[in-house]
Amino acid sequence: MTDLQIRAAVTDDVPAIVGMLADDPLGAQRESPDDLGPYLTALERLSVDPNQHLVVAVRGGRVVGTLQLTIVPGLSRRGATRSIIEAVRIHTDERGGGLGRRLIEWAIDESRREGCQLVQLTSDTTRADAHRFYERLGFTASHVGFKLPL
Repeated sequence: MTDLQIRAAVTDDVPAIVGMLADDPLGAQRESPDDLGPYLTALERLSVDPNQHLVVAVRGGRVVGTLQLTIVPGLSRRGATRSIIEAVRIHTDERGGGLGRRLIEWAIDESRREGCQLVQLTSDTTRADAHRFYERLGFTASHVGFKLPL
């Protein structure tokens, strides 16, 4: 994996990112690769927010992975800053080769550089393989999450 680069996402990466987001049963229901407008608008918002890090993993000029890291200052835990890892996706051709581990390690290292005391993430209850992956990396299923669609 020596030719792997992890860098900030740019406009030209959006089709590949959305393709990965849509490439599973859950994503196929909620993503719209045929209409990139909302994703481009979101990238513009993310790009100007210093607490948002949308990154891609690139190998041989091709986007093969992505994640979003959000830095959240807070009052709880004695004023701790935490980070949230979201939207982790690895291209189908790259799964099982250690790329997911590399991306998560990047996110943890970046969280440390940002002064975070805690890294957290959520994963859909149906993603058993992902849960095992995160547990192997040291994450614990310590909380129950709730969502309310608006």
